[in-house]
Amino acid sequence: MRGMSDLPSRWSRASVYPDMWADPDDDPRNNEDSPEGELATLLDFLANYRITLRMKCEGLDPEQLARRSVPPSTMSLLGLLRHLAEVERDWQNWIREGDPLPMLYGDPDGDFHGAVPEQAVVDGAYRDLEREQAATDAALAAHPDLGERVGKEGITVRELMVHRIEEYARHCGHADLLRECVDGRVGQ
Repeated sequence: MRGMSDLPSRWSRASVYPDMWADPDDDPRNNEDSPEGELATLLDFLANYRITLRMKCEGLDPEQLARRSVPPSTMSLLGLLRHLAEVERDWQNWIREGDPLPMLYGDPDGDFHGAVPEQAVVDGAYRDLEREQAATDAALAAHPDLGERVGKEGITVRELMVHRIEEYARHCGHADLLRECVDGRVGQ
């Protein structure tokens, strides 16, 4: 276990605004056009949080991605990628009428417990996340009316969209702290 003196120094790649993750011209989340309408706004926020999560993970090797925060927590950046893939799959269950889809990683904590420092696990986590995001996006695209109630519980599309944004936003906050502990990189 590392001691306090072993912690990495804080740093950022940004040069114009050194407290930011990336300079505005290099930030893929910067969109000059504001989206029109509620659905477009929700989708834009979701896309930006998804990009943020990927940015917080980029440039790290499997060991760094799998590095746990502080005991007894099992949280790691790799675990967050796997967790969000699992969560995306669960949202599909909220949209559909049929039997629930099986969990991707087995038991309820399999997403974090299985986040081990192996390249195959990292590659699989990214594949799973992309696939499950696309499947949830497609399922919700069939319901463009935000007030429509879907699934067995009759939840509104709006509530699902807001919950998705909230889930990514919360975990991007975790990712900020995890990344800083890994290599000291900080920023928005």
